Amino acid sequence: MRTGRLTSRWRWCGIRAAAIAVALLFTSVPHANELDAYAKALNEFKSILSQRRAQISSGQSLPNLPGQALYLARNKTIGAYKDLTDAQPGRIGRPNKFGIPPAYFDAANEPLLDEYVRLFGIMQAPPARAQNSATPFEDVVVLGTAIARAKGLDAASAEAAGRISLGMFFAETNGNQNIGNARSNRYKGSFQTGESEDRNGRSKWAAIRGKIAALDPAVIARDDKEQARVGNGDQRYNHWTAVRNGLMNAHADVFVHIPAILKRFPDPIDQMKIFELIQIVPSPTRAALRSGDLASYRVSDAKIMGYLRNNSMFTFGRADRAKTSANYREILDAMWLFNEKFERAQAKFDEIKMQRRR
Repeated sequence: MRTGRLTSRWRWCGIRAAAIAVALLFTSVPHANELDAYAKALNEFKSILSQRRAQISSGQSLPNLPGQALYLARNKTIGAYKDLTDAQPGRIGRPNKFGIPPAYFDAANEPLLDEYVRLFGIMQAPPARAQNSATPFEDVVVLGTAIARAKGLDAASAEAAGRISLGMFFAETNGNQNIGNARSNRYKGSFQTGESEDRNGRSKWAAIRGKIAALDPAVIARDDKEQARVGNGDQRYNHWTAVRNGLMNAHADVFVHIPAILKRFPDPIDQMKIFELIQIVPSPTRAALRSGDLASYRVSDAKIMGYLRNNSMFTFGRADRAKTSANYREILDAMWLFNEKFERAQAKFDEIKMQRRR
């Protein structure tokens, strides 16, 4: 009987050991797959960075939309790393200088993103005909503030409009005036507008110009100068007119919501994000603002979710990509890739305010 009991115990232990082995097999294989997927994505990102650098350095012609492959490779790398850290949280490392959540990005790869930014700077360089401003940041603040005042906002809300406008400039161009677009043949200039958007903004500016002249003649004097300067050229490549038309096209009519936004969303970064969403998904964002409860307003249209993913929201890793809907609070939180740009915009705005007080 004793032998039988021992045999039974050992048999149970053997079954248990086999079960553990099978469990380990099925848990380690996905981890190995995720590690392989990340290694592959990282190598592909390095490869396309090297390829573009070599093409530029040797003077080769670049493909149409030369930034798209870089953008997709970057996103694939971030997404693969998020899948890896979801499976193995112990791999989450130190913070990185880009402010990307450490679960999405290995800080050891910061030099790759530095090169990514440098390459985009080259590929999106302004054309020779571009007309720069000596005061690009101040111009954005001045125009945003003047438009808001003409829309009837009080001084505090108009100041917020200027600050938010500067955030849009950083979000769209990383704070660089008159740039092209390495991912689109449509959107160009300091506010990344298409030709139809630019024309629409121009028309709206003409309608409000008289009010602005009464409130701030200096703005109109500058506008006359820039209009004469650009002549019949593409107004998207004159910094002043590009910002003016871009703000009038997409944002001016929404400035009326700023007092409510400031009250409901006290975080300046959230305020900028809301207006960036006007740029990315205007119709649902306007509807969300009209609803009176923007944070809870839910988006479930697959096309809109696609636009969000194309602008670096809900696109990194399987868990993010599985989302089929999101409310605006979730969308704002998913815009972490914009945080660093908006923080720089806020710092620049504070600097401009300080200079004005001197």
